[in-house]
Amino acid sequence: MSTTQSSAQTTEQSADRAAESTASKADRLASFLREEAADGETYFKAKFISDDVGLSPKEIGALIVQLQDSVQDLEIEKWSYTGATTWRVSTA
Repeated sequence: MSTTQSSAQTTEQSADRAAESTASKADRLASFLREEAADGETYFKAKFISDDVGLSPKEIGALIVQLQDSVQDLEIEKWSYTGATTWRVSTA
């Protein structure tokens, strides 16, 4: 096997792991939000739930935007901004 093929395979494997990791993180965040919104709705700031979810506020901010379009059973919207974005999550 040539060095070029080996490098390409390594890069491909790293990309696959990163994609799986992002999907796993998104699933974890979605599950957390479902539990929190089970009684109707919840409001949160990423910096206050980061320890509960095991993600950094930056990761939560990036994932929540993805979840807005991909999770059908939750309604996710930016609610306000005071020091950080407050998100409103309710069951659909």
